Amino acid sequence: MSNKFPQKIHIIGSVGSGKTTLAKELSAKLNMPYYELDNVVWNRQSSGEIRRTDQQKVDYLNNIILTNAWIIEGVHLEEWVAESFSNADLIIFLDTNYFIRIYRIIKRFTLQKLGLEKSNYKPTFSIFIKMFKWNRHFEEIGKPNFYYKYGMYRDKLLVIKNKRELF
Repeated sequence: MSNKFPQKIHIIGSVGSGKTTLAKELSAKLNMPYYELDNVVWNRQSSGEIRRTDQQKVDYLNNIILTNAWIIEGVHLEEWVAESFSNADLIIFLDTNYFIRIYRIIKRFTLQKLGLEKSNYKPTFSIFIKMFKWNRHFEEIGKPNFYYKYGMYRDKLLVIKNKRELF
């Protein structure tokens, strides 16, 4: 990486790894907008969520990527996000401990159900159970796939196992 501070940052990690929290913190410190990939996938409206088509996702993401500075966060590894990794100055991989992620999933769901934490989606029991499945899937399949598909970006990759390593 060059000495110039990164203006385009992609944060990836499993559910509960701290992606959104880190994106918000960096956004405030660096005065840069952040974007959640889940909000690229879903058109969130008061009447409900509508999944965007593949082309709509690509167009939406490309509009973000074309700006001068951004922080993009999400778990997505599919081909439609490849340009984000390619255009990023810095890729932060949050490799948070599996059991810490489980704890955070439970904590998040509880706080959301109590109305103490905002959610972009309706926190249903079904979604709660899926988060555990997504967490396991990321650990067993997503993480190895990330290194396989995007290992070519080693020179701009920062793997963080603990947030204290960042600050």
